[in-house]
Formats: sequence, structure tokens, C-alpha cells
Amino acid sequence: MSKAYRYQQLESWLLEGITGQRWRVGERLPSVRDMCREQQVSKATVLHAYQRLEARGLLEARPKSGYFVLPDVANRGAPHIVSHAIVAPAPVTVSDVVMDVMDRGAAFDILPELRGLELQAGRDTLYSRSVDQNRKMTSPANHAGITALNRSIGRALRSQSDRAHQYYDEPAGDAGLREQLAQRYRRHGCESSADDFCITAGCQQSLFLALMACCQRGDIVAVESPGFYGVLQLLEQLGLQVVEIPASAVTGMDTEALERALQQWSIRACVVTPAFATPTGATLPSASRQTLLALADQYDLALIEDDIYGDLGFFGRPDPLKAQDKSDRVILCSSFSKSLSRDVRIGWIEAGRWHHQVKRLKLVTSLASSRFVQQGLASFIKDGGYDTHLRRQREQLRQQRNELVEFLDKHWPKEICFSVPEGGLALWLQLPQGINTLSAYGAALNKGVVITPGALFSSTDHYRNCLRLSFLHPLTASRQEALKILMGVLSH
Repeated sequence: MSKAYRYQQLESWLLEGITGQRWRVGERLPSVRDMCREQQVSKATVLHAYQRLEARGLLEARPKSGYFVLPDVANRGAPHIVSHAIVAPAPVTVSDVVMDVMDRGAAFDILPELRGLELQAGRDTLYSRSVDQNRKMTSPANHAGITALNRSIGRALRSQSDRAHQYYDEPAGDAGLREQLAQRYRRHGCESSADDFCITAGCQQSLFLALMACCQRGDIVAVESPGFYGVLQLLEQLGLQVVEIPASAVTGMDTEALERALQQWSIRACVVTPAFATPTGATLPSASRQTLLALADQYDLALIEDDIYGDLGFFGRPDPLKAQDKSDRVILCSSFSKSLSRDVRIGWIEAGRWHHQVKRLKLVTSLASSRFVQQGLASFIKDGGYDTHLRRQREQLRQQRNELVEFLDKHWPKEICFSVPEGGLALWLQLPQGINTLSAYGAALNKGVVITPGALFSSTDHYRNCLRLSFLHPLTASRQEALKILMGVLSH
């Protein structure tokens, strides 16, 4: 073979070594320098071969560490984009199973913690209860970040004057926290200022305010399918109709399908998660983002961006859709609940042309947010604590994703497909058509395992053979056993 194809020769040799287990799952391949010396090839040849294997999902590049072997999930394939016809807009009815999952505290865990432990004697303030619950809900690698946040909130609480407790915070929220958020988004291409943000009680409230601001009862809203069940709950409560747009487990919403829907119906808003969407972990490519923004201009569409997983990219943070918004049509929503702690109920919304209306709605629905928690968060971000925490958390989550993928690849049937996202908190599994994960919910619950069936992520009858599994928690022996129990339940 000619020298022009040396990278292909090297790629084939490496592939033989991986399939022949010369390098096993999780092991590091020789450095680029060592490979150049051993194989007598150039650096460009080695990098090209490594990158081609990485693109095939066989290797993972880790910053400053090298290339590592991933489980061979390529033969399984990612869950395919659903080819069913788009169902006409209709009112939403959300399954009661969603509430049952939330009641058990198991939205992102198959082994929920016991309820009420945070109410032990001696925790007589919101602050102390929050800190103790945070410690319970985070992995050991993240304790340092939560402890640092604890100190920042404590200092903010102690610095409050006696008179400050007699006043509400301003509706938009603490100016210092809003400035820190604006600075972070400016680093990712957004033309943001502190005055553009409004602090909320979490991303769910942000999405709620966004829908209230740009829609009226009976309006049609497009959502990803499968998509976040929390959005479906909001649509149900607000009396809005939904049209579900098929979404790939890899590249997110099918913008061609969205365009066809826009040609048929008068759609007022579209809710989309461009970065590491739940339940699939999909990330919307640049071309799809541009198409989405162009469609918003053409059809006078409000784009509600759920950016809650944006900070959880293992190899970098994707720029938000808001960064490319030239027509002020994107309403950016997010919070700290996924990137920091479920118990820090602080979110934000940058509503653009709907900003003043959102502020009024926030005043009506929740009046104000906790001043000392906001000030503690602002200090935590400004002092670098948040970025330090994110670096630890991203690495922890990446390792836990790999452990879960490796476990599934080893112990679950090969006909089961699943996504391997590069960020976020969960995998999306597609099982054989005969399996109904919603029907299996009760049987699994009887064995102490709580699952999030695929049917919860749609208002239609789709995804009954699908399942979301989270890698938020370490894959302990008890969780491994729960996964084996679950596989047994699904097999019957």
C-alpha cells in the first residue's frame, strides 16, 4: 500500500489490536510519540488513525491523558430516530407514573434514597438541611465543591443585616449573581448583560415563565420526541397543545420534520435542548441550529432553549443556541440543579423580547428568591469554586458513563441499543419491540428498583420499548445488582 494510505494501515492494525484485546476496554493506547517511534510513521499519520477510531466510537480522547479504549458499542448501534408520522397537535395528558417516580426521589437513580433523612434533629434551618441533603445526593468526588458552596452561602447569611431580613429581593434577582451569569454566557458567544437575566426557582420555573410569556391557552407548542417529561407537565397545566417532533439520540431534533409541522399548523413556540438533551443525551449540530433559527424567523416562532445540561459537557461546553440568536427569538432557561445540586433551587431565564413580561410573571408567581443563597452562589462563582467543581464533576460523570456503558455491554443482550452521550446525565436504551418498560414499572418496583420508562418522555404511545438510565451515581455493587434484577424483569 502506498505511503499516502499509511494511516489506514495503522488504523487496521490498531483495530485488530483492540478486537484481539491487545488493549482492553479502559486501557490507554501508546502515546502519539511512542506510536510514531514504534511504527515509524509521522505524528499526522498516528493522529489521523486515532481520530478515525475515535469517530467510530472505539476510542476516547482524554485531555492531557491520551486515547483510551471504549466498549465496542458500535455493533449495537445508537437508538434510531423514530420514523413514525407526526401526530396532529393535541392537549397533553401526562402519566401518573411520572409523579410516582418523583415521589420516590428516583428521577435519576434506580435505587432511591430513603425519604425524610434530611429532617434529623438539629437541622433547624433551611441552610443546614440543604447542605446535609447535598452531601447525601452527591458522589464523593463532588463533596469538596458542595462544602465550598456551603461556606459561601454561610458567609452570605452571616453578612445579612437585621433589616435585610425584612425586605424581599428585587423580582429580577440578585444583581451580583446576574452579573456572574452574564459573564459566563459572554464567554460562550452571548451578548448578555446582568439586566437581561431574571433569577427563578429552578429551570422548571424558567420554562414555565417562558411558556406563559409567549403562549396563550390553546396555542400549539413543538417539543422534541422523546423529550423532557417536565415540559409535557407544564403544557398540560397551561392548557397548551403539543406537537412532537422526532429526535435522534445523537443529533437531536429533526429540523426537516419541524419544518413540515410548521407548514401544516400554526405553532407558537418550540422547546428544545441543544446540549445533551434528556432522555437521549443528544447534541444539536451546528447546521441544525442554524436551520432552527431560520425557521423561527420564517414562521415567527419563539424558541425556548433548555440549557440545563450545557455545563456538563465532558470535552467542553457547547455554545448555547442563544449565542447565534440575531432576532431575539431565543428564551434561554437553565439552573444549577443538574450541574451543582438538586437542592439549590436557583435558576435563571434570559427572555429577550419577553423579558419585562417574564419579570412581571415571576413577581406574581413567586415574588422573590432567597437573597443569601443567591449571594453565596455569586461569590462561589466569582471565586472560581464553581469552575473547580465542574472540572471534578465532569470527570466523575465521564467515568461513571464509561462504567455504565461497559456494564451494559457486558451483561445486557447485544440486541439492546443505547446512546453514549458526551455530556449530561443519562443514556437512552432501545429494547426489542416486545418489551414494554411501562408495564415492567410495577414488577421492577416490587423488587426495589425504580425505572423511568420511555413512554414517560412522550404524550403519544411511542417509546414503550425504551428506557432512560442515569450515570449520575457511581456504579456501586448494589446498583449493579439492581441492573441485573432489572434485566431479569424486562426479560419476562
